[in-house]
Parts: sequence; structure tokens; C-alpha cells
Amino acid sequence: MEDVYIVMLVALFALAITDLVVGVSNDAVNFLNSAIGSKAVPLRTILIVASIGVAVGAVFSSGLMEVAREGIFVPGKFYFEEIMIIFMAVMISDILLLDFFNSIGLPTSTTVSIVFELLGAAVCVSLIKIYYSTGDYGTIYEYINTAKATQIIIGILLSVGIAFTVGAVIQYLSRLVFSFQYEKKIKYIGAVFGGVSLTALLYFILLKGLKSIAIVPVEITEYVNDNSLFIVGVSFLAFTLLSQLAINVFKINILKVIIVVGTFALALAFAGNDLVNFIGVPIAAWQSFEIWQSAYQATGVLPNELLMDGLNEEVGTPVYLLLMAGIIMVITLWFSKKAMKVTDTEINLSRQSDGAERFNPNFLSRGLVRYFLVLGNAVEHIIPTSFANRLSAKFQKKEITSQSKMKEAPSFDLVRASVNLVVASILISIATNLKLPLSTTYVTFMVAMGTSLSDRAWDRDSAVYRVAGVMNVIGGWFVTAFVAFFGAALFAAIIYFGGIIAIAILVLLAVVLIVRSAVLHSRQLKEEKKLKRYKRSDIVTINEITVETSENISRVIGGINKMYTKTVDNLGYHDLNKLKKNSKAIEKLEEDIDELKGNIFYFIKSLDDDSVEASKFYILFLDHLQDMVQSIGFITRNSYNHVHNNHKNLKFNQVRELKGIDEKMQELFDDIQLIFDTHKFGNIEKVIAEKQQLLDHVSDLIEKQITRIRTSETSPKNTKLYFGLLLETKDLISSTMSLLQLFQEFNQEAKQSIPY
Repeated sequence: MEDVYIVMLVALFALAITDLVVGVSNDAVNFLNSAIGSKAVPLRTILIVASIGVAVGAVFSSGLMEVAREGIFVPGKFYFEEIMIIFMAVMISDILLLDFFNSIGLPTSTTVSIVFELLGAAVCVSLIKIYYSTGDYGTIYEYINTAKATQIIIGILLSVGIAFTVGAVIQYLSRLVFSFQYEKKIKYIGAVFGGVSLTALLYFILLKGLKSIAIVPVEITEYVNDNSLFIVGVSFLAFTLLSQLAINVFKINILKVIIVVGTFALALAFAGNDLVNFIGVPIAAWQSFEIWQSAYQATGVLPNELLMDGLNEEVGTPVYLLLMAGIIMVITLWFSKKAMKVTDTEINLSRQSDGAERFNPNFLSRGLVRYFLVLGNAVEHIIPTSFANRLSAKFQKKEITSQSKMKEAPSFDLVRASVNLVVASILISIATNLKLPLSTTYVTFMVAMGTSLSDRAWDRDSAVYRVAGVMNVIGGWFVTAFVAFFGAALFAAIIYFGGIIAIAILVLLAVVLIVRSAVLHSRQLKEEKKLKRYKRSDIVTINEITVETSENISRVIGGINKMYTKTVDNLGYHDLNKLKKNSKAIEKLEEDIDELKGNIFYFIKSLDDDSVEASKFYILFLDHLQDMVQSIGFITRNSYNHVHNNHKNLKFNQVRELKGIDEKMQELFDDIQLIFDTHKFGNIEKVIAEKQQLLDHVSDLIEKQITRIRTSETSPKNTKLYFGLLLETKDLISSTMSLLQLFQEFNQEAKQSIPY
């Protein structure tokens, strides 16, 4: 009997290690984004500072783990056996949930996930207990700490709105003071800004850090709490003087100092306070086992007979466990690719520059943007023009003309990065002082979104995409709570009735899904590298244009070639499922072309003066590519719709003729792909010469079908599809040949002006 629970403990600690990895991958967004996005210091330095903060916070964490032990449910109402079921369900669901969010690159709250998982699993077990005992489900409140759960939900809603609003207001005022040309003003008012910022960060470290460091005497903690105003005042004066000295004497950029200290502070707080989210449950399970083991040895009480009142007592966590957790967190911080993916999401949403947007707009984001545009226009009519112009001058961004500087430009400047860190730290400090529950993820993310809004990073061209992205992330937070609750409840029920066999199956399922997720993510990264194209700001010469367009032509031609063959084959077999996959797969080609067309502005802007004539070529080149993709899209989708509507199969002769065209198209596209892969552009003339022969072949098939209609064809739907396929094939060939002719002319002109 004891061996079963030892196995469960081993499984829980193994799951805890995995949870640390997936949890840190998601929460790294909290303390890395401002430093990475602003490029204040090299990435290596950022990771070193964050690692020190994480290590210190983890090792000196208090380890009381109240939330996991008795913050959400009443342990005295549950037997040891039931407590272990709750903890096992929580860990399995937490790993799967966080890994899912990491895979899609969205930040979520590990605090909310663990709280609602504990709540869901405890509610499930409570309902089962009530069902088999009194049947009075109204007594559920005796098992669950409903007040705590309500506080957390209110904290979520308040933190989202307050963090966004405060971040927006503080950033607006900071930009009015500094503007985007802050280098000169920082010499005069930077000391005060540094004094305020560093004082806020110190207070944050003391309040959040000392509270969680077990080795710090209680007297020191009480002194800090009782003399907060005195400490803040002295710190402000000291840091202001030190900042002035650093700026004027040592020529140190005080904003970079603020960002480094802020990164350390948030990393420290994250590890010191959020560690419970990852190892709190296994630690509580271990403590529960020790309580039962002692009682069993003394009285022989069984696991289903011992109520866990002992969890109400404060029990410290061994330092070596905290040390191991800190090491795992630091290693994850350095090597997790998913952490960088989650970080990229927030940086992308808050970046100052234009570029490709990750999220698609929706009706709500469009409506919000339209509403605030109307509101903004109304405000403009009220504010005097001269005053409005002075305000606008403060938000005038620097014009970047050098291509090298454009590539190296940060996503946002040092002023915004400093405000992000300081405001987030202050809000978390205030909430901690008032004992209000909140999520560090929510606060840091919403502050970053608020500051980006005030900085006018969301302009008319990007607002609907950015707002949609923010709404997706916020929606994901509520999905986290919902899925965490019901997922943990489901797993708890399965374990309750399935016993050790159910535990083994669920753990195996979690392992399989995590491994599968890692493999798919690795494959996705490889595909992204394989399909990596030149950045628009990198393409400045005719030579680079030739190389970049060659890669795009080869890639698109290859995709069309495969898609045409698959469509003809699957249409011949009347295979609905495969045709459906083809119809969805064509969207990837369309997205690629749309992305290229969306970057025309940056392409033209980045060209050398000698390469400006290439702009016309590039626009026409994309037009031909789009025509080709539209043709294959028509062929693929109409084939799918024909089969999906259960129309008659094409005749054997029709399928054979389409397959004959496919073979000729394969040969044509293979030749074209080889030309552009090897850059043997002299062979283009030979391919173009065969154009008419292929077009004549398609025309002959059209005449054959006309003859069939007059003699043997009986299906109007077949005729519609077959004619459609032939005509779009003809358009596809024509667009391909036009593209080749365009490229040949451009390449010949390029050779005359610049040797290739």
C-alpha cells in the first residue's frame, strides 16, 4: 500500500521538473521582454542578470506553499487518499495546459492555472464524496475556500484594466517629458527619473523579495514594513544623487541601469513567489505522505481514513529542493526555444516599428479601433491646434535612413522599457502590500500594451492587428481558467475511479503529448529556417533582388507542382479527405504571397538609389505569382467542392487526360525549379519556347470535351468542373511563362548594369 504512494510521489516530482520547464518557458515573458525589446544590453547579459535573479529568488524562497496546501480547499475535509488524487490531477493538467500555450506562443498565468486546477480537482472530489455520503451538494462550501477563489477572479479583472490604464498614463507623461529625442534631456532630468525608478525597484525588491526569503529575520521584514516611507525618501535622495553622478561623471546611460535592475527585480520576484506554481503541489503531496506515514506507523490508520488537518500547519521546504528548482529554471531560461517564442509575441504586439503582423483582425478589434478613431477626431476638434501640434511634436519619432541602423533598431526605446519595468514593479508592490491577489503575467503584459498604445505604436495601419492580438491573449487567460478547472476535474474523476492504472495511463499520455509537442515545435523551427527569406530591409541591391526572387519562384513553383499532382490524383480517386487537406494547404501559399505583397513598401524603401527601377519588376513579379497561386487555388477548391457535393466522378478519359497534363506540368515545373535553384537563367529561353506546345495541348483537350458534350457527355457538373480545370491550367501556364519572361528581361538588364 505504501509503495503505491511512493510511486505517485516519484511521478509527481518528475511531473514537477517538466512543469518547471514549461512554466518558466511561459513566465520568462514577464521579466525578459523589456530588456530584449529595447536592446538595452546584449541578450547574453540579459540572461545572466535574469538567471541571477531567478536563482536567488528560488533558493531563498520561503517554501510555505499555502496556496497548494490549504489556500483553495479545506484539507481537513479530505482524506490522504483523496488529497493525492487532487494533486496528481493538478500536475498532469498543468503541464499539458502550459505546454499548449507555449507551443502557440501565448503568455498565460501560471498562478491562475494552478489555482483553478486545484479548485477544479477539489470540487470534483468533493462532489464525489458528497454523492456517496449525504447527497447534499449545498455543503460544497465546506470543502472549498470560495472566498479565495472569488478574490483571485476579481484580482484578474482589476489587474488587467488597472495595469493597462496606469501603464498608458505614465508612458504618456514620460514621453511628454522626454520625447523620442531623449538623449539631451536625460542629462538634466534623468537623475530624477533614475531616482524615482530605482527607488521603486528597490522597494519592490524589499517588499516582494524579503517577504519570501526564509533566512531573513522577522525583525528586518517588520522594520521595512513599518518604515516604508522613510526608506523610500532616503532611497530617492540617494539614488537621485547617484544617478546624477553616473550621468555627468561616468557617462553612464541611467536608463540602461534601470532596465538591468528592473529585469533582476522581476526575475527575483517571479522565482521567489511563483515557484509555488511549479513545485508547490509535489511538495504538499510529500508533506501529506509524511503526515500519513507517521500516523500509519503510530496507529495503523489507512489512507482513506486519515483527514489531512496537518496541512494547515506551516512547514518549510528543504533548501536542496529549492536549489534544484532554481537550477532547472535557469537552464530552461537559457535553452528554451518556446520561451523565446512566447517573448516574441509580446514584443511583436508592442513594437514601435511597422512590419508583418502575427494576429488577424476580428470584428471586435475593428469596432474598437473605429470607435476610438471617432473619439479621437472629436477630441481633436476640442483641443486648440497650436497645443495639439506641440503635443504631436513630443511623439515625433526619429527618421531612420541608414539600412544598417534600420536592421539594428530595437522594437521600442529605453524610455518605454524603463517605464514597463518600473510601473509593473510598483503595481505588484502595491498589490502585495494590500494583500491583493494578482498575476505577474497579467500586470507586466498589460503595462507593456498600455505603454505601446501611449507611444502611438498602434497607428492606423497596425491598430486592428495589435488590438486583436491583445484580445487573443486576454481571451487565452480566461480560457486558461476554464480549461484548468474542467481539465483537472476530469483527470481527478478518472483517477478516483481508475486508480493506479488510470494514473499510469494519464502520466504516459502527458509524456507522449509533451514529446510530440517538442518534436512538432522543432520541426516547425526547421521549416521556418528552411523557408527563411531575405528581410525586406536586407534587400538593397539588384544582385540581392535576383537571389531573393529566385528563391521565392522556386518555392512557389515547387508548391504548385505538388499541389497540382495531388489534386489530379485525389480527384481521380474521388478522395474527399485528401482533397480537403489540399484545399486547406493552399492557404499557406496564399499567405506567403500576401506577406510578400504586404512588404512591398519596405522593399521599395530599402532599395539603393541605383536599384529603384527594380521596384516595378518586383511589383509585376508578385502579380504573376499571385495569378499562379489563384489558379492552383481555383483548381484545388473546385475539385474539393465537386467531390464534397457528391457529384459524379469524372470519366476515365477525363482523368487520364488530366493526368497527362499533370505529367507535362511536372516536367515543366521541375525544369523551372532547377533553373532558379541553380541560377542557370540562360535556360529560361528554352522553357519559354515550349510554351505554345503545352497551351495547344490544353486547347485540344477543350475541343475533345466539346465533342463529348455533343455525343456522350451527360453530366453538366462534370463539364463545368472539367472546363474549369482546363481553363485554369491554361491560365496557370500563361502566368508562369509571363513570369519567366519578366525575370529574363530583368536579369538581362541587371547583367548590363551590374555584373551578376
